[in-house]
Amino acid sequence: MRFTQETNNNNMPVRTRFATFLGRWWIGLVVACLLVVGAFIFLARGGQKASRTAQQGLATAPGIPVVATAVKKGDFDVYLSGLGAVTPLETVTVKSRVDGELTRILFQEGQIVKKGELLAEIDPRPFEVQLTQAEGALARDQALLQNAQLDLERYKDLVKKDLIPKQQLDTQESLVHQYEGAVKADQGQIDNAKLQLIYSRITAPISGRIGLRQVDPGNIVHATDTGGLVVITELQPITVIFSLPEDNLSQVLGKLRSGTRLTVEAYDREQTQKLATGTLLTVDNQIDPNTGTVKLKATFPNTNNELFPNQFVNARLIIDVKHDALIVPAPAIQRGPQGMFAYVVKTDQTAALRPVTVGITQEGNSSITSGLSVGELVVVDGADRLRDGSKVEVKGQSSGAPTPQRQSK
Repeated sequence: MRFTQETNNNNMPVRTRFATFLGRWWIGLVVACLLVVGAFIFLARGGQKASRTAQQGLATAPGIPVVATAVKKGDFDVYLSGLGAVTPLETVTVKSRVDGELTRILFQEGQIVKKGELLAEIDPRPFEVQLTQAEGALARDQALLQNAQLDLERYKDLVKKDLIPKQQLDTQESLVHQYEGAVKADQGQIDNAKLQLIYSRITAPISGRIGLRQVDPGNIVHATDTGGLVVITELQPITVIFSLPEDNLSQVLGKLRSGTRLTVEAYDREQTQKLATGTLLTVDNQIDPNTGTVKLKATFPNTNNELFPNQFVNARLIIDVKHDALIVPAPAIQRGPQGMFAYVVKTDQTAALRPVTVGITQEGNSSITSGLSVGELVVVDGADRLRDGSKVEVKGQSSGAPTPQRQSK
């Protein structure tokens, strides 16, 4: 009995300890579950917050800076370019036509003169003396002629009365003819002397610009001098002679045969500044076999003296005009595996890749036949960093290519 009671008393603490251990285990399991659930909720909320932060960051991120320009509609010039030089229509070296001392210079170097304007004078006194001598000889021979004519009339009456021989009458008629010839020769000497006096006053043979003076007053000039007194070049109008490849000859001749008046524009060396506008005058009659080019001549009014003789210019022969064409700067056109395209700036400030069809590209401008509309903004600078849908920030708007086209009204 004592043994059984002791055994029961020893078993009671074992069950108690087991129940205590089991209760603590369940509590730990519940706490662990609560911790896992809390961590999951925390991480989920943190991910959503990070996602919202990232989205807000993307929404507020600055766009790629670009320069854009609007698509314009106007007349697009199709032209042929060639190198040329300004050539005067007329260039005259003014020379003396008589020998003598140069007494007066009546022009200033660089002066614009008109045809017939007095430029210089040569000492006229020797020619005045010649004129006086010729006039004296004429007066003498006229008196002799008059006397011979009177004698001829007398001889005719005497021959009728058979008082003198017929031979004497014939001799008198011959003498009259001799005096008539002498009078004509004297008149020629007078006219020559007067002409020399006219030549002693040197006038401008053409209108134009005076060059540098070659002879100073006081020098003796001769009609055989090679240098002359001065050179005059006609500036208004003036011409430009330029060359084009022979492949373009048929196109130009076709326009000329149809009566089309072709416009030619002259630009400076850098082809950035237009100097003058003229019209095509003619085409040379042969092709240069060494260069494979043909020469053309264009005339320019040169009202404001924009062109100067022997000046180097770039000539542009406008062969056709595309009316109401869509025009964009050439840098706006990009090339990819699928062909040509342009980036269009949309209203939400994003760039859209737009395939385009390009017509003609000349001097920084391109005509677009399809893919764009008037007024749309196309990116001309910064397109290398863009992708379709990229956020952009337009930093400025370009006015177009350096060479503007005529805009249609």
